[in-house]
Amino acid sequence: MPFKNIIYDLINKHNSIIDTNLSKLLSKNGYTINDDKFNKILLDLEISGFIKVSWLTKNTKRIEIIHRHDEIDEVEIQNKEMAEKDYEASFPGV
Repeated sequence: MPFKNIIYDLINKHNSIIDTNLSKLLSKNGYTINDDKFNKILLDLEISGFIKVSWLTKNTKRIEIIHRHDEIDEVEIQNKEMAEKDYEASFPGV
């Protein structure tokens, strides 16, 4: 399993975690990763919108999971209903 998935799963399990604690958890679970790759993975996850990284102190980062809520778009629902009605109306006499 790629490190990105392992790191995301660990963060998700704790909901929010300090970067040093996350690094210790990785080591405890038998995964060795250098700091450059660790920070690159965190940056990739943040750019992808899966996590939020914020600085607590000069050398400490807090990592949080971003919970996505699927919002119901009323306009999209209406558009789908209209498309279905138009499709059904395109068959006259049926």
